[in-house]
Amino acid sequence: MTGATRTTCPYCGVGCGVLATPGADGRVAIKGDPDHPANFGRLCSKGSALGETLSLDDRLLHPRVVGERATWDRALDHVARAFSDAIRDHGPDSVAFYVSGQLLTEDYYAANKLMKGFIGSGNIDTNSRLCMSSSVAGHKRAFGSDTVPGTYEDLELADLVVLTGSNLAWCHPVLFQRLAAAKAARPGMRVVTIDPRRTATSELADLHLGIAPGADVALFNGLLLHLAAGPRLDAGFVDRHTSGLAGALGAAAGFDIRTTARTTGLSPAEVERFFNLLAATERVVTVYSQGVNQSSAGTDKVNAIINCHLLTGRIGRPGMGPFSVTGQPNAMGGREVGGLANQLAAHMELDNPAHRALVRDFWNAPRIADRPGLKAVDLFEAVHDGRIKALWIMATNPAASLPDADRVVAALGRCPFVVVSDVVRDTDTTRHAHVLLPSTAWGEKDGTVTNSERRISRQRAFLPPPGEARADWWQMAEVARRMGFSGFDWDGPSAIFREHAALSAHGNDGRRDFDIGAHAEIDVAGYEGLAPFHWPRPAGQGPRQRFFGDGKFHHPDGKARFVATPWRPARGQTSAARPLILNTGRVRDQWHTMTRTGKAARLTSHYAEPFVEVNPADARALGLAAADLALIESDRGGALLRVLVTERQRPGAVFAPIHWTGQQAARARVDALVASHVDPVSGQPESKFTPVSLRRFQAAWYGFAVSRRRPVVSDLDYWALAPVEGGFRAELGGADAPDDWPAAMTALLEPAEGADVLAYRDVARGLYRFAVYEAGVLSAALFVAPEPVEIARGWLIGQLGRALDGAERLRLLAGRGGDAAADPGALVCSCFSVGVNQITAAVKAGAQSIDAIGSCLKAGTNCGSCRMEIGRLIDACSTAKAG
Repeated sequence: MTGATRTTCPYCGVGCGVLATPGADGRVAIKGDPDHPANFGRLCSKGSALGETLSLDDRLLHPRVVGERATWDRALDHVARAFSDAIRDHGPDSVAFYVSGQLLTEDYYAANKLMKGFIGSGNIDTNSRLCMSSSVAGHKRAFGSDTVPGTYEDLELADLVVLTGSNLAWCHPVLFQRLAAAKAARPGMRVVTIDPRRTATSELADLHLGIAPGADVALFNGLLLHLAAGPRLDAGFVDRHTSGLAGALGAAAGFDIRTTARTTGLSPAEVERFFNLLAATERVVTVYSQGVNQSSAGTDKVNAIINCHLLTGRIGRPGMGPFSVTGQPNAMGGREVGGLANQLAAHMELDNPAHRALVRDFWNAPRIADRPGLKAVDLFEAVHDGRIKALWIMATNPAASLPDADRVVAALGRCPFVVVSDVVRDTDTTRHAHVLLPSTAWGEKDGTVTNSERRISRQRAFLPPPGEARADWWQMAEVARRMGFSGFDWDGPSAIFREHAALSAHGNDGRRDFDIGAHAEIDVAGYEGLAPFHWPRPAGQGPRQRFFGDGKFHHPDGKARFVATPWRPARGQTSAARPLILNTGRVRDQWHTMTRTGKAARLTSHYAEPFVEVNPADARALGLAAADLALIESDRGGALLRVLVTERQRPGAVFAPIHWTGQQAARARVDALVASHVDPVSGQPESKFTPVSLRRFQAAWYGFAVSRRRPVVSDLDYWALAPVEGGFRAELGGADAPDDWPAAMTALLEPAEGADVLAYRDVARGLYRFAVYEAGVLSAALFVAPEPVEIARGWLIGQLGRALDGAERLRLLAGRGGDAAADPGALVCSCFSVGVNQITAAVKAGAQSIDAIGSCLKAGTNCGSCRMEIGRLIDACSTAKAG
């Protein structure tokens, strides 16, 4: 591809290589990089749509101070003065940074150096605390270091892959497709999924265990006992390379098959089948993610998994080992440079005096933090109670993403000084900033990221920074200089990477795992051409793929530690008032708080509004029907969501995605419901177990609108906006119906003066419909009914901007014309914009397999994350035909 820039995807921790080619028309063509060893050319739906997310319509382009545009000098002087004043009057622990796995490693390094080495406080934490800190803590307890032992290749080499707390098909789609391809090539390979929900990932599984929420430790404790009693116990490995087995077995005592089944909500037969499968298979990889980490017992869950691998010696060799897959593109890079409040750079320990001295001397720093800082939840509690006087937030949206989010909002409102560096102008967090600093975005940023298998890749710029946007590392270096600190005079990201690499080798006696000293002398040209590589890469050595296969660990005695993990229930418990358990997570086509993916019309078409999944039995008991609106409430807060009734959801529990914020919906900040319970070791919040209640919202009316302009929705009880080609779509609802629907329509859609408005009303049935034509083309339409509006939404969206004749205008107002050919239905394949109606029609026409659907519609032939959904549609059509 001539003119293509090799870069790395900015979404999940898979770290896919991307080829980006800007065109003369301003568009950017996106392809997977066939030479990148993480994805070999594959991209998921989000990665494929990156070119559609690069518009500047909501970008923060200039510094702003107290709401007014300012110069960089004024803004940076203000930040430096505010932080310096707080430190002078209240000490270094009165200031804090809250950073993000969206930062590049060079940005992360600059932030950590400034806070820990020059300000002298540990108060820098990251939103990675919310996704992988339990893995960090579990690794360090077991291995003596935060080391991921294996590689992606191990998933393809294993004979059994256990996926626990990981919806790999939606959250790490390209890695899932590598696994699916390996299973197809080796039919003897087995896959087990462990999840309270039957997710898209479960469709690949030979065994799905619908475990009770929070019961993972009980399951793996039972497995540990079962393995210890059989021939799979590797006594030689345990004796030579581990310690602490007796304590781990003591904590697991009593978890026989029946006790394990009772505690986990599984049947004894399911438990026995799982245990026997693990015992009978040598090459086993256990993949885990947020369903394990995001728990008040997350670290114990991680160690319970690792214990089973240590007991059997199945670690660090091809096709075996525990494998943590991270949620963010550079959560691993942040860990490497000390981005968490309890870490130092280069995987050194903040509580180790020798490590502190080594880093202080290398940086020539005036001081070094001598104790861990505040972890994310505690940090914002310190903001709330006034201990933190100045806070710098970078590349994240804690007002929407932290637990107890309403309290976070209150904390930001109380803080004397808040500075936010971001690419987006309006978020739930930026509205509380005293200073806003415009950062460069993906496509403009230049640096490195590290993926879940410890592979460092370059993220390269292929677009000029818009407006006055500047790199995050530059912003911090400028503030450091204004605060009187030296050592921040980097001339570009290559200089920071060179320093980072040199520090990783400095004083390393071979006991530390992280060492990329081979790049300590890298020049600008070498940095620009840097190819993806695994760490460690010490000077004079090549990269190392796997750790621990030789039985050498990073505790002082060189041995791994079994960790006792007594099972305990989750912190929150259900009650008569809060009888359901809320599980939160992601959907396939969206990312975090949708500031990027929310711009792409095809990505918002899969799920266009916030929702709550409810089991049919629970829905019946609560009087809820599909497409109702429901109030979901906890002791912390509430949300108003669309009801999705599905057998995938376990009875007694509900699921809601985390993505929607105040920019896209009326009341959909799901983390406002989540309590601030945290794991006592890692500080990671309990995001998968919140007691809640659910009740039907008594809507007097429901509406659906399309418009070429953004509808004015702020006064409505329920609204959810999403982009479509040429405009917006809106789902609407209210507890009270307007007295004057024409006036309400005018306020909502704001027709231009002289617009031609066609209206239909049936007062007795509560039906109102409006179509607005400007310059002869459809500019907006609104359909209102007392029940959820039934209209072919895809067809109606397709009419926006069209010139319709008289008969067509009448058909539109009547809601007719949306047959399967005109209306693709709810989107299934985002890569090729193929909807459920099209797939159903193809099945009826004779396409009876996923590959056959791919041949006629292309659906499922790119990233493959929709293939399981296509399979369900084929099965449903076959069942309906048989019936």
